[in-house]
Amino acid sequence: MSWDALLRMASLCVLLACAETLHGIARTTLVVPRLGKGRAIKLSALTGTLLAFCICWLRVPGIGLQTAGEHLALGLGLAAFMAVFDMAIGRWVMRKSWAKLWPDFDPRTGNYLLFGLLGLCVIPLLVWLSHRA
Repeated sequence: MSWDALLRMASLCVLLACAETLHGIARTTLVVPRLGKGRAIKLSALTGTLLAFCICWLRVPGIGLQTAGEHLALGLGLAAFMAVFDMAIGRWVMRKSWAKLWPDFDPRTGNYLLFGLLGLCVIPLLVWLSHRA
């Protein structure tokens, strides 16, 4: 894998992190007051996944990956990066304790972040398959 491809992957991580951060701010300020926190969190799992798909639709083909395995590896890397990014924001920016962070990843608590991360695992593969057709 070339340095250029690695740089493009890193820029995709940063772009997704920025977009999801703005998405979270919009959810908190615009959607929560209208729908309530529970519904807003559920809706944002869907809209966040769609946002990630759109960004990947535009950026993944330019990375230059050639196989399904490479695209799955990219998806796993993106999901891992976003999970760590989410924990870092929660821990060091929002000052949440570790005990308050873990429920964000647990669907039993009404949070669907885990499903969004699982979706992100396969989005690059779906984009690649769609562009091949």
